[in-house]
Amino acid sequence: MNWPNPILTDSGGYQVFSLAKLNNISDKGVEFKNPRDGSHVFLSPEKVIQIQMDLGSDVAMAFDHCPPHTANENDIEDSLQRTHSWLQKCVETHQKSNQALFGIVQGGKYPRLREYSAKYTSSFDLPGIAVGGVSVGEAVEQIHSVINYVPKFLPINKPRYLMGIGSLREISLAVANGFDIFDCVLPTRLGRHGTAFFNDERLNLRNARFKNDFSPIDKTCECETCKSYSRAYLHHLIRNDEILGLTLISLHNIAHLIRFTNAISSAIRDNCFTNDFAPWKTSSIAHHTW
Repeated sequence: MNWPNPILTDSGGYQVFSLAKLNNISDKGVEFKNPRDGSHVFLSPEKVIQIQMDLGSDVAMAFDHCPPHTANENDIEDSLQRTHSWLQKCVETHQKSNQALFGIVQGGKYPRLREYSAKYTSSFDLPGIAVGGVSVGEAVEQIHSVINYVPKFLPINKPRYLMGIGSLREISLAVANGFDIFDCVLPTRLGRHGTAFFNDERLNLRNARFKNDFSPIDKTCECETCKSYSRAYLHHLIRNDEILGLTLISLHNIAHLIRFTNAISSAIRDNCFTNDFAPWKTSSIAHHTW
């Protein structure tokens, strides 16, 4: 990959969720039907860990069962027991000393189950711990509830990874509650649809108003897209279905999130961070980092 920095591999648990119509879940693992040729593929917790050990990533994730947010409490509890059973098997299989294995907390929108899962997962004393089953279609209030509630039951001396979060408001709230790591498809998903981050706005560069706008997406941004291309040119690429436009916007969106989290780091060091942090609206020292 020619990437000199840390690499995290996911277990496939989210794909089990997103490809629910193509799989069959049992306590032993998940059987997929290949949508291309109809062949069957089986993923067990043991196989998932072996794949990640073979890949040699720096952080590997335990195999988990992420149910839909519409599932009732009994179904969520059943899936949670499966996640915990799989975690035990993942820990037993993992044999790579220079790879950090993270467990994943599930439990849906139910505080009782979230607390139980957080305590159970924490009991393995793994190098880090993740919170999954968030931002899978539920209301934003439920997302905030998980962010505010679950950290109370997580170890304070281990990295905390909130899976599936990429919006600025939720990142700020999560950092305020002690989360350290985030991942999300949002910057590239929006980029593929021609939408760019700008402060706390989203600019749809398909819109005709950008046809003659020769300014960059964000004049304060130092990414290659903003240094080299105008909104008008990006608008032209998108309207003509040129994949370069989607790539350039995706690169900007990723750079935007990196700038935002770097600004959060500066604000924490300078003791001026709040859970609704917005560096483009403040005159604090964090603003200069932004």
